[in-house]
Amino acid sequence: MSDADKYWYNLKTGEVQQGFEVPSADRAGPFDTAEEAARAPEIMRERSRAWAAEDAAEDD
Repeated sequence: MSDADKYWYNLKTGEVQQGFEVPSADRAGPFDTAEEAARAPEIMRERSRAWAAEDAAEDD
């Protein structure tokens, strides 16, 4: 599946979209399913926490 066929989370509207409907600065993804794209804010928070924990561990 190409990125153009995958799902994206629109950061401005909070809508899930398929394909490149909005500029890249306004979308998060790609995601393989619409359900996964709908969870984008949660997924981004989880990844941010994991990266922060990794950075903190490296600083010790």
